[in-house]
Amino acid sequence: MGRSEFRVGAKYDTGLPLDHQPPITQQFNLPWDKIAQQYRGQGDSLRVREAKPRYGVKTHHVPQLPAHLQLRDYQKQAIASWFEQRGRGTLKMATGSGKTIVALAIAAELYQQIQLQVLLVICPSIHLVTQWERECQKFNLHPILAFENVQQWQGHLSRQLYNIRAATQPFLTLITTNATLISEGLQSQLQFFPPKTLIVGDEAHNLGAQQMESYLPRNIGLRLALSATPERYFDDSGTESLFNYFGAVLEPEFTLADAIEKQALVRYRYHPLLVELTPEEAWRYAKLTKRIGWALAEQETLENSSTVTALLMQRSRLIGSAANKLHLLRQLMATRRHTTHTLFYCGDGHIKGEKARQVEAVTRILGRELGYRVNTYTAETPKEEREKLRHQFERGELQGLVAIRCLDEGVDIPAIQTAIILASTGNPRQFIQRRGRILRPHPDKDQATLFDMIVLPPALDRETWEVERNLLRKELIRFVAFAELAENATEAKETLFQLQSRYDLDDG
Repeated sequence: MGRSEFRVGAKYDTGLPLDHQPPITQQFNLPWDKIAQQYRGQGDSLRVREAKPRYGVKTHHVPQLPAHLQLRDYQKQAIASWFEQRGRGTLKMATGSGKTIVALAIAAELYQQIQLQVLLVICPSIHLVTQWERECQKFNLHPILAFENVQQWQGHLSRQLYNIRAATQPFLTLITTNATLISEGLQSQLQFFPPKTLIVGDEAHNLGAQQMESYLPRNIGLRLALSATPERYFDDSGTESLFNYFGAVLEPEFTLADAIEKQALVRYRYHPLLVELTPEEAWRYAKLTKRIGWALAEQETLENSSTVTALLMQRSRLIGSAANKLHLLRQLMATRRHTTHTLFYCGDGHIKGEKARQVEAVTRILGRELGYRVNTYTAETPKEEREKLRHQFERGELQGLVAIRCLDEGVDIPAIQTAIILASTGNPRQFIQRRGRILRPHPDKDQATLFDMIVLPPALDRETWEVERNLLRKELIRFVAFAELAENATEAKETLFQLQSRYDLDDG
């Protein structure tokens, strides 16, 4: 799928009609282009005004920009693009660039223009629901949080939807998870959402999945998707579904390099660490790679092949939990016992011979062997405990957090100064998110440091090696691109060029 195929104005050759639903957005009679011109600096002042009072209706908890907030130029341009596209679009911006602020600013503008009544935010995890709650509060909103136990939120939602229809309440904010979106508890309520509703899909690439897309409400016409990497891995049809619902990628795109240049993210030092497989791991790796080669010979493409995808995931778990990563971690941290604000990003696999998951083995090495003050931070950690750990980490009471997958979906821990990435992935989205999220600015952070463990493929027979070279070349391109932006780019690329030379990848 080409980089520009789903850009604004691009043509879709899917055989399916685009989900534009003109009547829903056209009925508002919005001056779309005039608003866009204001945000591009071509019209009157674009500062969102104080909420308009409505007779007999209290105006607290309606969307307003914080008094101290000044939108960045690229955020204004993104808002302008969304209005130019008549209330549809996908915001493709790097981690830390302020996508949440753009979404809430759009909600505030819509409240001023048409008295927007509902903001519906969909997140992939409870972690993100909590983060959105904090950001919404800065914009004068008091959201309902809808996840897990339906009895804790459904009554509040039904009552406030009734108040909206009765015109006794001006605005309703609902933040929910993907899992709750598809539940009967929320699906039964979506039909009662008014036309003046804005739906925001955060980390929206998840919503293109076949089991998710059909649950997105068609009666809501104002739509915005947020994702640094909206294109779905090995799922072109899911990517099409996502853009067909939310709209094409909006200009401007905002890359990692852009974010660092604009100081939306901090600069960083990058240290690739090369890891050898054990003999047993090498045998299993070779076997999986040969099977991938056979599957590719039948499918002739990586895309749209469930067999290839499953095999690649198996191999990813194998290298993600490579035993020698623990030995390298032990050596590295023996010289860094004095450091703080360090994140250890683990895979979810088991270590062969350890009878434990990688996250448990890492926690044992750091805590018991090295005396490094750490705790685990995973999806299983209760919400209240996660908040407590985050504060302890920020204050330095905990030197480190040992995490699984928390960097993949928007979790915000700006105090991270150093990250040691043990997890491995061939997924470009995960690669970008895990590294980019470490670069969020913090008052006590001038730059970040990343140690990235890269597993070296073993010796393979000639037939299997051709498959491996093609896969490895794609991986190397991403590593080199990340190294080029580092403060120590020359040093980092030298390590990667050793890898390139060793595997004869110079011709790619």
